[in-house]
Amino acid sequence: MDFKKLTIKSASEGLRKKKFSSVELTEAILDEIERRDGEIKAFLSVDREGALEAAKDADRLLAKEENLSPLVGVPLAVKDAILVKDLVSTSASGILENYKATYDATVIKKIKEIGAVILGKTNMDEFAMGSSTENSAFFPTRNPHDLKKVPGGSSGGSAAAVAADETIWALGSDTGGSIRQPSSFCGIAGFKPSYGAVSRFGLMAMASSFDQIGPLGKTVEDCFTAFNAIRGKDSFDSTSFDVGLDLGDQLAVKNMKIGMPKEYFAQGLDPRIEMLVKQAIEKLQDQGAQIKEISLPHSQFALACYYLILSSEISANLARYDGIKYGVCRSGENLLDVYLNSRKDGLGDEVRRRIMLGTYALSAGYYDAYYKKAQQIRTLIRKDFEEAFKQVDVLMCPVSPILPFGFGEKTSDPIQMYLCDIYTVIANLAGVPALSMPCGKVGNLPVGLQIIGPQKGDSTVLQMGSALERLLK
Repeated sequence: MDFKKLTIKSASEGLRKKKFSSVELTEAILDEIERRDGEIKAFLSVDREGALEAAKDADRLLAKEENLSPLVGVPLAVKDAILVKDLVSTSASGILENYKATYDATVIKKIKEIGAVILGKTNMDEFAMGSSTENSAFFPTRNPHDLKKVPGGSSGGSAAAVAADETIWALGSDTGGSIRQPSSFCGIAGFKPSYGAVSRFGLMAMASSFDQIGPLGKTVEDCFTAFNAIRGKDSFDSTSFDVGLDLGDQLAVKNMKIGMPKEYFAQGLDPRIEMLVKQAIEKLQDQGAQIKEISLPHSQFALACYYLILSSEISANLARYDGIKYGVCRSGENLLDVYLNSRKDGLGDEVRRRIMLGTYALSAGYYDAYYKKAQQIRTLIRKDFEEAFKQVDVLMCPVSPILPFGFGEKTSDPIQMYLCDIYTVIANLAGVPALSMPCGKVGNLPVGLQIIGPQKGDSTVLQMGSALERLLK
């Protein structure tokens, strides 16, 4: 049996019908990692012993109990920014090179309790800062569709592992597109839930008002199944809440109103991407969906607004990495030298750049001009979405204006790298759910379509994605 091509659904069905055991499935995936990851480099670490032990436990559950989660015995990979107890968790940063997590993130606790199998930790841009996984302190990850291209970022390792059949599904985090953009580049599905729908406890914070954990899978249905397992209110995260979720019967596409933001189909978008996205939307129109052009008038300010607030929160959140309590520590003549030397040696260029930008934006004399103004614009962007969703049920647009690019093409110009997020950051600014799903290819390079819904409209986004997935197949 070809274990590599299994989805969560087909793997779960096979386990329940005793076509194979979780140990057999896990061993096959681990062997695939060993065979292929030397060229992909999706994983920072693989916990073979722990995975096989978890698989044995899952098989015991499957033998004696019914009504189990569909994730029981199904292997997954975890982004290195999410803490897994007793595993090295570095967030792909040199400053945490040997840090071993002392507790499980809430999402990890949940998936362990239901019997999922954790294979290991995946590569990423350092502290999730980047759009290509080139900023990892250890090595870059490669796109399985073209090894000369980047897999996107910052959850590039998770996306590449799913696309390369080195895992059934994966967990990532999305601060400005870090699940959706690599999912688009790697030709898989990736879901950023509503802000607060999944607990952030145990996720290494980059920008606390943007960060959101979410699933990456081979299908939209896989994303739904995984999201259903990790969602919910958590006493350790005061921003979390319970969100209703119902994939239920197939969505009645005929009654849906789909908005196409005109600002996202403008200059700068690769015409080949535009054609594929519009062709996919036309399939929904053929089924009776109503298509309407709408405007998000403040989206022109979204990228600048996002990076100002983001850098400010980074400046505060990363102050903890000072060489004193944990991580890299470099000696110095005084305490200030210890701080400076530890951070200089332990943090990469992009991380230090954003810390400096954020510190500047928060400094006396500049706070009102930059940080406060950006927060005011964020409020206007949220209002744009509120008005849009009075007219339509969901928005559809590209995930990225460009195809996967080559290594080194954008690293010398940070602004060009930041522009990769131009279509994704707005969902994080507004805190709304957004899905990336494949809608075709240009040559051998995948193209992703983005579906954005209203706050707490996670079910609607996943239902629409599932309906479109069936039409595209």
